[in-house]
Amino acid sequence: MPGEERGTSRRKLDHLRICAEQNVEWGSPGFDDVRLMHNALPECDMDRIDTRIRFLGRELASPLFIAGMTGGPRETKEVNRRLATAAERFGLGLGLGSCRAAIEDPSLEDSFAVAREAAPHAFLVANIGAVQLRDHGIEWADRAVEMADADALAVHLNFLQEALQPEGDHDARGCLGAIETLCSDAKYPVIAKETGSGISAKVAGMLYGAGVQAIDIGGWGGTSWPLIEGIRAGESNRPDDLALSAASRIFREWGIPTVVSLCDVARRGGPVIATGGVRTGIDIAKGIALGADLCGMALPLLAPALEGEEALAGTIATINRQLVMAMFLCGSRGIAEQKETKLFITGVTRQMVDEIMEEYNGY
Repeated sequence: MPGEERGTSRRKLDHLRICAEQNVEWGSPGFDDVRLMHNALPECDMDRIDTRIRFLGRELASPLFIAGMTGGPRETKEVNRRLATAAERFGLGLGLGSCRAAIEDPSLEDSFAVAREAAPHAFLVANIGAVQLRDHGIEWADRAVEMADADALAVHLNFLQEALQPEGDHDARGCLGAIETLCSDAKYPVIAKETGSGISAKVAGMLYGAGVQAIDIGGWGGTSWPLIEGIRAGESNRPDDLALSAASRIFREWGIPTVVSLCDVARRGGPVIATGGVRTGIDIAKGIALGADLCGMALPLLAPALEGEEALAGTIATINRQLVMAMFLCGSRGIAEQKETKLFITGVTRQMVDEIMEEYNGY
């Protein structure tokens, strides 16, 4: 077990290092194919636009969600503190990275506990993998929530990433049943979260049916975990790892683009977080109009978080300002009106959305 613990922590630190130092973005999430209808006579005051939204019983000041990006190594404690400080300052939700390392090694718990210390009022979401939930049950889920004093738990689905990891788990059997058992027993909301390959309406229906209260679609386009795992495997001289690095180049194209996944899942009617290639406040405005409740960002906030609190605060303020400007130019005084904004979808994204709409009509 000690070697496994060091391996989990080391792997998470490798991920953070690669994201901070290299270009890990790949593909288009589809936001460039979405155009919001301009309102030439908005008849509202931009300075009075209300970006507040309720999500899982909590009121948040903005639909911008700080998505999980750090997973427990001691070196990430300060990053988590800065992210949490920003969440508290701006009234945002904050997702934590995988809590697995700290569950395996309790000495790492303070790297997660620091989030609640810095953000006593923020909506915090703890995080474990579906495989770990299946293998260890609600005990691990409860532990993740307890160590972070979190308000909800995300169960992440990362099977493409697992397939490309030298130490990945290739057995996905029993995960849906584990999620259903958790949802029936847990005293906190459960969110199902993909990590970059998107979720379809079919899978969303299975997850909502199992009892999850929200879905984070984690669509394709933006941060590419195949690219990250390929870089990591390529740093090894072992033949098996080099083979996985080569496979990662092929699987960079695998997944459902964020906009397509969002359009598909939003039809199920449950709460949705749109992550995957969200880069600007305009992307958030588009995501809301497409049916998202929150829109998550990780990579765009990582560099400023590593730089310092003020750099991170400045980035978030800019994104929120862009969102307000986009809502103003749509004539939306609040999030409810932005959800009703007319938009156009073009290009390959339009073709894919049209096909899923035809399938949906047959449900």
